[in-house]
Amino acid sequence: MERFTISLDSALALEFDELIKARGYNNRSEAVRDMLRDQLESFRRRRGESRNCVANLSYVYNHHERELAERLTQLQHDHHNLSVSTMHAHLDHEHCIESLILRGPTADVRSFADALIAQRGVRHGQLNMVSVEIESDRHAHPHGGDAAGHSHRHEHIRPKN
Repeated sequence: MERFTISLDSALALEFDELIKARGYNNRSEAVRDMLRDQLESFRRRRGESRNCVANLSYVYNHHERELAERLTQLQHDHHNLSVSTMHAHLDHEHCIESLILRGPTADVRSFADALIAQRGVRHGQLNMVSVEIESDRHAHPHGGDAAGHSHRHEHIRPKN
């Protein structure tokens, strides 16, 4: 781990201490690390350096909106390769919230999210993305492979610093 020192005027330091206390950080270093990660993530996305991501797409919609539920389901089926999981909850007699966990090429995830949020009747859509590195491995099964003796491929998904 590397150390570095920064100087802050007292008003900025006081305001920063109030922020980290309100957010529940134990110390300034933890808060600065999270802020740096957030800024680096934003910088990578702006420069197009984020090739793959994991993401949470959350949105609220009116399930009485004509054919909206069917359109949303069709969009999800059309992009099944990006979908990891979906959670659905009823908010009241008319509104539902869904949260989709997605992973894949960043441009594809963003395009899918934009198309879904743009559907008439979808409200409060928000996409939260995290850049990841994806590594594929082939491992032999510890007991000699599957029934045919084949090894198995799996992916390691590691968030970027």
